[in-house]
Amino acid sequence: MTNKEHLRITFNLAWPVMLGQLGHVFVGLADSIMVGQLGTIPLAAAAFANSIFVIPMVFGIGVAFGMTPPIAHAEGENKPDKAGSFLRHGLLINIISAFLIFILVLIFAQFTGLLGQEMGVVELADPYLLIISSSIFPFMLFLSFKQFAEGLSDTRAAMMVSIGANVVNIALNYVLIYGHFGFPQLGLNGAGYATLISRILMAVGMYFYIFRHKRFTPYLLHSFKLKWKKSRFNEILRVGIPSGTQYIFEISAFAVAAIIVGQISAEALAAHQIAISLAALSYMMASGLGAAATVRIANQLGRKDLKTMLEAGRICFIMILVLMAMWGLAFFIGKDFLPTFYTDDPFVISIASQLLIIAVLFQFSDGTQVVALGALRGLSDVKIPTLFSFIAYWCCGLLPAYYMGISLELGALGVWYGLALGLTVAAVMLYWRFEWRAKKLIDESS
Repeated sequence: MTNKEHLRITFNLAWPVMLGQLGHVFVGLADSIMVGQLGTIPLAAAAFANSIFVIPMVFGIGVAFGMTPPIAHAEGENKPDKAGSFLRHGLLINIISAFLIFILVLIFAQFTGLLGQEMGVVELADPYLLIISSSIFPFMLFLSFKQFAEGLSDTRAAMMVSIGANVVNIALNYVLIYGHFGFPQLGLNGAGYATLISRILMAVGMYFYIFRHKRFTPYLLHSFKLKWKKSRFNEILRVGIPSGTQYIFEISAFAVAAIIVGQISAEALAAHQIAISLAALSYMMASGLGAAATVRIANQLGRKDLKTMLEAGRICFIMILVLMAMWGLAFFIGKDFLPTFYTDDPFVISIASQLLIIAVLFQFSDGTQVVALGALRGLSDVKIPTLFSFIAYWCCGLLPAYYMGISLELGALGVWYGLALGLTVAAVMLYWRFEWRAKKLIDESS
């Protein structure tokens, strides 16, 4: 297979995921803007509730991602019944995961008043948290169908469903938050109901696509009649649980970094949030290539074409470096302009501008580690990478971030130097791990 063919196949897999991920980012931005019109307390309550919900939610996402490698592997082996059976086993795992996440959040919600927040924030956050937490059930169903389709190299349907649901979410925000067109004015809870309804629509949309489209008939014809197999559950969980843990290490590290910056000054924290929200755009696009890497690697592994597997992985790394170079250039050019969309405070803009310069440098590391995790997931190699993630983000990232930001009094810049170091360590270790594992498989097969 030529490099041009690798590029074409990978790009066709990646771009729908990229657009779908960007859609989620823009919906989050729209939520913040619309809730922000209600005042500071509702906006703070939304941020507080989402910060509680996001960590168990990303763990659930990681568990669902465990479906894709074995499905893609079975597709490479040309075993449609086996690929289809992973949908049934994955559905049960994800439903149980959703139930456990919901119960966990309910228990934690009983103690929100002990977390040092203003009572007005807690009073608004509690019902909103209950609403968005209930959306985990349709969201995990959506992910089950999405990961099944992606494992079979179909990424466009989930993109279309996600974008459609995102449009509905924004429209429902407008109607339910402010009470337009005869609907009651629900305030922050209206944003929660909009999220819940849009995720129900996402699950329903993907369900009908999977079970009504002829493309999937060979995979579902007998798969739901086959016996339950412990080995199927184990294959999904062997990838899913470490993947979820990886997300927790990464998300929690950035959450703690925000707390460290908050100890410096309110202006520093505002600048940090601006720069992080902009960096999230490039990260989400990189995750699209990471998803494509998972499918490409697992497909070729199933076909036992290990040479093509290594080539496909390397092409993904080249593509992400080019993409992140483009994002880095955009951040460099817009470093003084982009922060003005968020604030007119010249001091905050000045700090955010300096942070974006650091973001230019760690774009390459951030993109590389995302794609490397996706490639290793395709190899079902997730335990050691999970350890690498902990070392990189918590030992090599957060500890230097605190030391440089607080002890050396470098402020937000010091914290970001630490984050950049953690991302770079993660990128180097994970890329090395992929090359080592792929070459080891090739040597063992020869």
